[in-house]
Amino acid sequence: MAIHFDDYEPYLEALSAHSRDVLEAAWAGAARVLSPRGLDNYVKAAGALRSLGRGDALVESWIEQAPRVAAELGEDVLGELATSALALASKTSGAVIELLLATAPTAAQRLGDTELFKAYLQFIGVLVAQAPRGVRPLLEHLDVLLHQLTLGGLRRWALWGAHAYRTDYAEQIRYFSLESREAQAMLGQERKGTLLVDVQRRINMYLRALWGRDFFMRPTSGDYETRDGLRPFIEDGVLHLPDAYDDHGGVAAVELYRAAAAHAAAHVVGTRRPISAEGLSPLQMALVGVVEDARVEALAIRRFPGLQPLWARLHDASAQRAECVADWLDRIARALLDPGYVDDDALVADARARFAAAQPRLDDAAVSWDIGVALAHQLGARAAGYNPRRDLPRAPYRDDNRYFWAFDGFDAERAAAGGRDVSRQLRKYVNVMEMANEVEVEGAGDDAQEIWVLGSELFPYEDAGVSVNQAWGREPVSEPFHYAEWDHQIQLERPAWVTVLERRGRRGELSSIDAIATQYRREIQRMKFLLDAMQPQGVQRLRKLEDGDDIDLNAAVDAIVDVRTRRQPDPRIMMRSVRHQRDFSILVLLDLSESTNERVAGHEHTVLELTRQSCVLLADAVAKVGDPFAIHGFCSDGRHDVQYLRFKDFEQPWGDEAKSRLAGMSGQLSTRLGAAIRHAGHHLQQQRSARKLLIVITDGEPADVDVRDPHYLRTDAKKAVEAVARDGVVSYCISVDPRADPYVARIFGQNRHLVIDHVQRLPERLPLLYAALTR
Repeated sequence: MAIHFDDYEPYLEALSAHSRDVLEAAWAGAARVLSPRGLDNYVKAAGALRSLGRGDALVESWIEQAPRVAAELGEDVLGELATSALALASKTSGAVIELLLATAPTAAQRLGDTELFKAYLQFIGVLVAQAPRGVRPLLEHLDVLLHQLTLGGLRRWALWGAHAYRTDYAEQIRYFSLESREAQAMLGQERKGTLLVDVQRRINMYLRALWGRDFFMRPTSGDYETRDGLRPFIEDGVLHLPDAYDDHGGVAAVELYRAAAAHAAAHVVGTRRPISAEGLSPLQMALVGVVEDARVEALAIRRFPGLQPLWARLHDASAQRAECVADWLDRIARALLDPGYVDDDALVADARARFAAAQPRLDDAAVSWDIGVALAHQLGARAAGYNPRRDLPRAPYRDDNRYFWAFDGFDAERAAAGGRDVSRQLRKYVNVMEMANEVEVEGAGDDAQEIWVLGSELFPYEDAGVSVNQAWGREPVSEPFHYAEWDHQIQLERPAWVTVLERRGRRGELSSIDAIATQYRREIQRMKFLLDAMQPQGVQRLRKLEDGDDIDLNAAVDAIVDVRTRRQPDPRIMMRSVRHQRDFSILVLLDLSESTNERVAGHEHTVLELTRQSCVLLADAVAKVGDPFAIHGFCSDGRHDVQYLRFKDFEQPWGDEAKSRLAGMSGQLSTRLGAAIRHAGHHLQQQRSARKLLIVITDGEPADVDVRDPHYLRTDAKKAVEAVARDGVVSYCISVDPRADPYVARIFGQNRHLVIDHVQRLPERLPLLYAALTR
């Protein structure tokens, strides 16, 4: 791609002369922090902002500030910033959008993390909807606010003011301008002691001095609803620390950061082999975690004795506390760290004795497993009712221990690959000459260690008119997508636990799709009238409003007449012009398990055939309205092979290609619903529609060959629905299982499912449901 300013001449025609001069002046600085692709998006975003018609100042603010944001967080975040600015164009003034761009470098610097910056942009979008008059003063004082508040604190502070002064606009402006007493009081209430961005450089130097290496650190914000926030954790080799700490029991927040960072670094350095969690109960895992924390701290204290008093000051367990399991965990943790702690209980003494005997073997993480399991048996006989969510260790500096757990045994190569399954085939992208000169086995089997991929069709030397791919090739399989899965027994997510592989659906006969249209000709004709009513109606005027854009002359005259005749006038004399425009993206996710091949009782049709008919009718309906939609399907053969088939994508027209693949779909294998929902949510997140709808059609409850517990996949599917809902995806389930009411309601919610008792009615019910959900 181009990196010279003159190469972008076609994209600069929409800019004014002054904006082009500003862009040319900023180009050298932008080229230093942006890749060629980033520069391309940078220039195109400037043109898109210019098309809003909000003046040159808005465009020039983007030109000047976007490279500064990229320098702080990387160029990938610029797409989110530009998208947010464009989305706000219909909700607020150009001056507010310009101020958002002007303060974006401040937000990027103070938040210090890409995910936090994205969450900040989402928060601004919410605030514009709830308190539009408060956004400008908030942005004007953003530097002051972010020097005192975390992102969660800023969100709570702003939403308190938005709700308290919802109709009092003057006080709302005073609140967000930090002029009212309430604003200062809430600011003091939400203020935290020390922000990570203010001490991160010192903590980095501290860890480098200890271990002679760099550790990557990122702030996390989990204090949206409460001030507690998230515990530290380690993921993908990165130390995730809370974005702010208060002083704790006389220990300064800076020292708390030192303790948390040193403990996490001790895990990274001292945990060389993950610990298997297979067969462990939640209580056993908790005890193993306590011993593992003590083990890595003991290894660190051998090298740096000064760490022991730093960590010991943050333990406040006492021998008199034994009310819950968390008290016992704290007492054991303190006893293993602090030799001066006095606790004569037999369980604590046994823990100390076992740990002391294991000192020569502390380099092996198996020590933690052995001691933790033994202690769990003793503690289980004493204290009952362990709750993994409630009975948490109280030492504030310790992480949540997700780093060292391996739920299916330890594989050194897999761990070195960052969790990827290295046993899968290698896909190598080559050029034409490499393919022509080196290919030996045109029809390699599934066990081939390496697959070569060519960007275009390769034809043999013989003039046969048939490419090698057409003659010997197989339908391509995507790169693996890894998703977490919720385990309801341990109440934790198993990271990167499920592998989703995308495949193309096989082609079928188009005549079968045409036969469906003929069979349901009457239903299609009946839907025509309903769909006509769903078409966008253009601009409409809403009258009788107290707050609007223009004065309704008729209502104003009536109000003046009422005043002259000494009657109470109607204050609703404003009107607003509203443009009705549909903004939906719909993804239909089909259960293609083996059970869909069964015939419906009393009918010749199978569930799969009725599902196909439903999709044809729905596709015709949605194509007529014009909403972007996709039709995907899934089945599974264990957690390592969740097959995801894409029959029609959002950008693909409803034509012969999509119809033929829909005609060729078949039912096989099992139903791992949670992974399929997460992957469908991944595709919906890439759509820019304001409303995203996921319709799941299934004939039974989630099940798979490697899962025996019937509640396991149900709870995981519920967590998947909640996960995509956080990204703005509304999920709705249509089940043809008459016994589905109890479990479908728990997974999708009381008002988010439909159980069809008469399966043969599915084709006519699905388009009607679509019309109701998108009205």
